[in-house]
Amino acid sequence: MKDAELATIRIGLVGLGKIAREQHIPSLMGDPRFQLVAAATTSGASPVAIPVHATLAEMIAATPEKPPGVSVGEVEDITGRARERHLSLFASWHSRAAPAVQQTRAWIAGRRVRKAVVTWKEDVRIWHPGQSWIWQPGGLGAFDAGINALSIITAVMPRPLFVTRAVLHVPVHRQAPIAAELALADGAGATIDVALDFRQPGEARWDIAIETDAGQLELRRGGAELHIDGRPVAVPASQEYPRLYECFAGLIHAGGSDVDLAPLQLVADAFLVAHRVEVEPFED
Repeated sequence: MKDAELATIRIGLVGLGKIAREQHIPSLMGDPRFQLVAAATTSGASPVAIPVHATLAEMIAATPEKPPGVSVGEVEDITGRARERHLSLFASWHSRAAPAVQQTRAWIAGRRVRKAVVTWKEDVRIWHPGQSWIWQPGGLGAFDAGINALSIITAVMPRPLFVTRAVLHVPVHRQAPIAAELALADGAGATIDVALDFRQPGEARWDIAIETDAGQLELRRGGAELHIDGRPVAVPASQEYPRLYECFAGLIHAGGSDVDLAPLQLVADAFLVAHRVEVEPFED
């Protein structure tokens, strides 16, 4: 075995919110190939014994780590730099690793998609309680959750997607949308309607319905359940975050990269073409 394959991969987390605490930290602590060495968070606390810094800049200065990109252009530049230096870059989305995504992609292959409907609605007070950053520029608002849906639909569709129309519902005195409707197309006749909303009462809805010339498929609960022509299909147990780190370790050891900019590009294009609607103020 090569020395590089034996080296522990040091990880620093940016943000220690709900998902970091419930998914990233347990996945990292349970994988001996990784060592969680630091975090940057405004909360000032960590559920595990690691150095915690108030800002990303402080964390990088104290514990040299590679910072993430904050825009499509920056990630493209980092991708090129990694390629030139034969380094690994993993810029991906956890929902691509949802249990039924690969089965969906395989089922769609060879069929013609006519239309799809994406419904991604949840209560922001449950999933982002008291997190004011989500309403600031760059916080993405409803796209913070909705980008998971976009990561699935771009992963399973056989052709690239582009935004043809967008409406953003932005609360008074906020900078990011609390809800959004997008119309997407693939250039081959398929239409994809996307509805995102952070005001969903009760149970969250993370569903994608895809109609083809040879049947209909439904992904439910964020890709955890699969139905074809109304019948449930068995899927593997959910291991999204462990699978992400499994892939990350493999890329590092092989010297490869996996950079998926398609969902973020759709979000950026939605902001570019959107009609903005001002809605009632939102206070958490």
